[in-house]
Amino acid sequence: MANIAVQRIKREFKEVLKSEEVRNELPDIPTSAQGGRALPAATPNIPRNPQVLPFPLKNWISEGEASPPTRLQHARYQLEIKIPETYPFNPPKVRFITKIWHPNISSVTGAICLDILKDQWAAAMTLRTVLLSLQALLAAAEPDDPQDAVVANQYKQNPEMFKQTARLWAHVYAGAPVSSPEYTKKIENLCAMGFDRNAVIVALSSKSWDVETATELLLSN
Repeated sequence: MANIAVQRIKREFKEVLKSEEVRNELPDIPTSAQGGRALPAATPNIPRNPQVLPFPLKNWISEGEASPPTRLQHARYQLEIKIPETYPFNPPKVRFITKIWHPNISSVTGAICLDILKDQWAAAMTLRTVLLSLQALLAAAEPDDPQDAVVANQYKQNPEMFKQTARLWAHVYAGAPVSSPEYTKKIENLCAMGFDRNAVIVALSSKSWDVETATELLLSN
């Protein structure tokens, strides 16, 4: 990784560790991020005031909890963050590892539609900027500029169904509290027919929770 990128990431990381918010939240700094602060994966022990950061800086895993008042609150999501050689002049590449039902995030690949990860990036921005922007995106979707057209269509045409579906995905994949019993029962019924659970959830979600059309989709794949 280019020296400029390494030095910039080290500086960003140290600034996060020095912040009062993180000191209050992380008395024994664990191996994953808390509250949306990115910490490198596979970091066994991080000193309070590191002069040298002896871990890979190119690929990070960030873990954070969706904040109230989003419909995804109490759910925890993992992100993959890849730092390019040209950082900070070019944005990091970020995707959701945890599955999520959101108009601006692919339900298949976890790709994110966010302007600062594309043409609106500026060298003054930081990884913390990215994480805060993602937190805001979770709270306020932009369905007219979607990454997942199926989810965006549901968001606009049936907002209540979208909310229930998003809550179910948050429960199944991100540890949120139990969601709609009705939707859960439909999932269990199709799983009892021998279909893969993840495939069932995707089929029902994309077919407005209509069991018949979801079954047809499952049989066609």
